[in-house]
Amino acid sequence: MNALQMYFIDVLKTKYFQPNGRARRKEYWMFYLFYVIAYIILAIISSFLGENAAMIIPGLFALGVLLPMITLSIRRLHDIGKSGWWLLICLVPLVGSLILLVFTCLDSQPGANQYGPNPKGVENPAASDVFV
Repeated sequence: MNALQMYFIDVLKTKYFQPNGRARRKEYWMFYLFYVIAYIILAIISSFLGENAAMIIPGLFALGVLLPMITLSIRRLHDIGKSGWWLLICLVPLVGSLILLVFTCLDSQPGANQYGPNPKGVENPAASDVFV
């Protein structure tokens, strides 16, 4: 099993309803990448099954992964020291989604914060990697 599948399965199995704690950038973006790849594959497969199935199968997949994506996004915001309520900023047209994208790309807050210990285990910000 490769790392991409491990992140996706880990989030689905162990952290499905868990908005508490922190999630690293790597966990967030690996889950998102696997989601996009799986959605595209399902869309291609379902397009061969006819017009009715073309949107139903990928739609059901997206609906099934919606809650883990929300809780993972909340944990990602916690990792940079923001409340999970910041997720609602994506409801602001144009600018909100860009702000959320910037937040998900920011590095972890060094050390422990109010949401838990640093998932990287790094206490010294100078010693942290650029994108790990």
